[in-house]
Amino acid sequence: MNREAQAVVLLLTGVALLHAGLSDLYLRYVKAGLQPLLLAAGAVLVAAAAATAWYELRGSRRTGQGPGDGHEDAHETAGAHPHHEPKVAWLLVLPVLALVLVAPPALGSYSAARTGTSVPRPFGFPALPAGDPLRMETGDYAGRAVYDGGRSLSGRQLTLTGFVSIGRDGTPYLTRMVLNCCAADARPVKIGLTGQVPPVLRPDAWLEVTGTYTPRRAKDPVNDGPVPFLDVSRARPVREPAEPYEG
Repeated sequence: MNREAQAVVLLLTGVALLHAGLSDLYLRYVKAGLQPLLLAAGAVLVAAAAATAWYELRGSRRTGQGPGDGHEDAHETAGAHPHHEPKVAWLLVLPVLALVLVAPPALGSYSAARTGTSVPRPFGFPALPAGDPLRMETGDYAGRAVYDGGRSLSGRQLTLTGFVSIGRDGTPYLTRMVLNCCAADARPVKIGLTGQVPPVLRPDAWLEVTGTYTPRRAKDPVNDGPVPFLDVSRARPVREPAEPYEG
């Protein structure tokens, strides 16, 4: 690409990052804590685009030529054929436009069904706050159920939120994707549902379920990972949260 095209691509990429970082769109790609870095990267790219355009414009004014003319004259003076940048390089703009115009949805049941459950091991099991029902993250519930034997969960009314995924044997799971950094390393945490489960569950539908710990456990057929269960007493559909991932 010539410098004008480079400046355009840098500008579009920087604006796309700023657009994503200033809205909830970035939460589909990275953890919430990375927002400042995303905004900083967007600002740097916009500044780089402005500097590239300014240097090119200043150089053309000094030589009295239009932007890019000097390259063609140099080729012609040397007796070489004029060099034309490959137009396929403009395909670099497509992912940027897709980010702004056609943002993909957050990872859901399709990814969860093909990836084994991942239960993060907690560093400890601090006492849970008083008051029932207690709202918990799925990763926290799964970690306490698997690695603490549910001791800190027993006797508590717990509320979890996640999307529905269906196991190969038809078992309904309440699922949440957990990030270490970004969506590329997302892993599902699956909670099996038993008790008063709605008779019809649609994959990717978001549910808020309230229930109690049960020692029932299964193995994820994808990776034989442990899948704890929740004995559901109440379930209701909810909208996808602004931050669909945990981490």
